[in-house]
Amino acid sequence: MRMSRTFGAAAWLLAGVATGLAQQAEPAGSAAAVRTHAISMLGTPSLPPDFKFFPFVDPDAPKGGEAVMAGIGTFDSFNPFIVRGSPAPDVPRVWDTLMKVNADEADTEYGLLAQTVELPADRMGVAFELRPEARFNDGTPVTAEDVAWTFETLRDKGRPFYRQYYADVASVTVEGPRRVVFHFKTDTNRELPLILGQMPVLPKHWWAGRDFDKPLTDPPLGSGPYRVGKFEFGRTLTMERVPGVWSKDLPAMRGLNNFDKLRTEYFRDGTVALEAFKAGQIDFREENIAKEWATAYNFPAVEKGLVKKELLPHRMPTGMQGYAMNTRRALFKDVRVRHALALAFDFEWANANLFYGAYTRTNSYFSNSDLASSGIPQGDELALLNTYRDQLPPELFTTPFQLPVTDGSGNNRQGLRTALTLLEQAGWTVHDHKLVDANGQPFSFEILLDQPAFERVSLPYVQWLSRLGIEAKVRTVDSAQFQRLTDTYDYDMIVDSIDESDSPGNEQTGYWTCGSVKPEGGYNMMGVCSPVIDDLVHRILSAPDRAHLVTATRALDRVLLAGWYVVPQWYLQSVRVAYWDRFGRPDKPVRTGLAFDSWWLDPVKAAANDAARRNGQ
Repeated sequence: MRMSRTFGAAAWLLAGVATGLAQQAEPAGSAAAVRTHAISMLGTPSLPPDFKFFPFVDPDAPKGGEAVMAGIGTFDSFNPFIVRGSPAPDVPRVWDTLMKVNADEADTEYGLLAQTVELPADRMGVAFELRPEARFNDGTPVTAEDVAWTFETLRDKGRPFYRQYYADVASVTVEGPRRVVFHFKTDTNRELPLILGQMPVLPKHWWAGRDFDKPLTDPPLGSGPYRVGKFEFGRTLTMERVPGVWSKDLPAMRGLNNFDKLRTEYFRDGTVALEAFKAGQIDFREENIAKEWATAYNFPAVEKGLVKKELLPHRMPTGMQGYAMNTRRALFKDVRVRHALALAFDFEWANANLFYGAYTRTNSYFSNSDLASSGIPQGDELALLNTYRDQLPPELFTTPFQLPVTDGSGNNRQGLRTALTLLEQAGWTVHDHKLVDANGQPFSFEILLDQPAFERVSLPYVQWLSRLGIEAKVRTVDSAQFQRLTDTYDYDMIVDSIDESDSPGNEQTGYWTCGSVKPEGGYNMMGVCSPVIDDLVHRILSAPDRAHLVTATRALDRVLLAGWYVVPQWYLQSVRVAYWDRFGRPDKPVRTGLAFDSWWLDPVKAAANDAARRNGQ
């Protein structure tokens, strides 16, 4: 997922969970096991077993009030685990997970539903011991049977990535009311304990008699801090904080989930949502459009200090965003064609004229991290890539990957000349100002978008492509239609954002491997299928230590870049937020830049802000 993070090796993993933790050796089959309160991929968890709260929160943050946000698009379901329907993005707050991610620490989880995690020395499984006080919000205990049922249901009926994520789990065993054990097929997939720790636990008894395969219109039961309150499909959803929820005093939950209500108002268009924010109908928003950030926040409430506008720096990998080409389409199967389309994009012009110079060009699938490839392969990375030398382009070994750099004038002559040469090598020629193949068929395709904001970028790109004789069109659809089309891979080109972490792992299977090309609702949006890439992903999953993980990831990055599956776009090393001055928040920065769950409604600020608005100030 975009939901998971990856592990390193056995010694690395066990070292990470053993140091400074509750190191009780107990039998797990025939091997000793490590019992711990937390697991980390990058070393020792920073917080000891007796930690009181996460460092980025205020443990005494007041509870109460409401925060109103905007959603773009629609929703018609409360089941986010299946392909069918358009689920509400906020509904996962209903369910607790076995472990809780620390937003201030890379790839580390602490016990939530699970009181302890048990890791056997042979690395062939993981056991979770549930907290005795864990309860669903109808008062029934959360049991090991619920965990096992959830796992089997998500694997068998959930979106395809669950089957990919859980593929190395051989079986699950309930060994008591609160103890559940997952048995692994292999000892090389070090990410599995963390992936399973991220699993939301659903109440088996509540789902009895309900069809998990269908969109859910009933408010679901969970054990989490929020439940579904008032809602109207496609228009509004209120999540209500559960009074006296069982987890409220846990160290991993203190200082979080402070609002009594989180309300989302849905808009079909981002422009309308921004106007609603200016009018005070929306309290908080993240801004992802550079032009709006530069020009749209000069209204009176900002000038008077009633609305705050901030850039919050983050320390996160930024992954890859770009125009993704669907190689399931014959038009995009030739790498020379894909390379040509990338050469036609003039980032420097777009950054200067559309984005006010806000962005940095993305030149790696693992940008803003030590996992990004650079230069030419050397050392261990070269040795690894040499094993595939006859399957890779020779220039991968001799020429650094480099995106074209223009002068920003909009006159990208060199890039277009090189692009045309590549297209001609691929069998395309210009005839009557149109690019055609040997049969006279024109080179034409559609860029599918789900928000009008990207039209500003895509329409100039269409014009640049027209100089090559390519007929590209832009089509913008609503979010529900976009999801249906992308779930079935019925598109030529889309804007895709590929999230990455400090420790890539099982999610790479869903992004890049041959087995993820066909299953509906997957994340291999480009249809990538290569034996080399499949093997590199396997090496990432089975890396025996951090050094091997970095080597394999850089090699994967280099091979993906050489495949030109996307037209790389840009990234930002901060989070843009704007909000009416009604909130309090911790005075400590957080690794993610923004952790809105740690904010709260400040009664004094809210009263003053409301009074100023009423008085027309």
